[in-house]
Amino acid sequence: MKKLHITLIGIAILFLTSCKEEVEKPKVTYDGTSRAKEIAKADSSQIQISDLPLQMEGTDYLIHPIADLSIREKGIKSRYGSSSVNDLSFTISNYGEFEITGFLQNLKFQKVDSDSIRKLTDKPVLIQTATYLKSVADKTNNQIMVYTMVDMDTNKDGKLDTSDIKALYLSEISGEKFTKISYDFQELIDWKLIGSNNRLYYRTVEDTNKNGEFDKKDVVNYYYIDLSKKEWKIIGYEPV
Repeated sequence: MKKLHITLIGIAILFLTSCKEEVEKPKVTYDGTSRAKEIAKADSSQIQISDLPLQMEGTDYLIHPIADLSIREKGIKSRYGSSSVNDLSFTISNYGEFEITGFLQNLKFQKVDSDSIRKLTDKPVLIQTATYLKSVADKTNNQIMVYTMVDMDTNKDGKLDTSDIKALYLSEISGEKFTKISYDFQELIDWKLIGSNNRLYYRTVEDTNKNGEFDKKDVVNYYYIDLSKKEWKIIGYEPV
């Protein structure tokens, strides 16, 4: 009985150690190079679908959210038959006020009077938010989208997910001029639009001690971009 008790304790310790290692998985993995692992494009076995298009108020473009079809087969038998009942989620995004959220592989843009549709990007990405800056458009006529997304496999586990570094991008409402405005290997903390001067402020944290994690020993960087101008110039500033 004593031997069984010791064995169970050993199993529990191994399980807890395994869980701890999984939780503490670093966001950045270093192997002597500063490059993130390349992610292959989705294979043909994946099923991509689009939500119905939406149109941001005051714009001439439709936006089509694109992602993999999420199929969760529960294996539940129908009450009145022998066929399985599958739980299929055909909804891949949510839409709030001027913002699309989800875990999207792409967005496609279509002018309302055209049948032509263009991709936002040809690179593998995981788009979490896409926000239309309507107040900037009202003041400056510059119709701009801002995106938070994962664009590099920074922990080198072979996939893009929320365990990788989050980046910040801009584009025009047409999807053109798609531009990364956060620096590689800097984790986006947050961003904010200040309407009085049409500036997009944002913060990132940099893994300066190269331990693979973002913590209080690392450096926080501060930037802004003047969105009233046609050229998106990244300007660093030091509030502290």
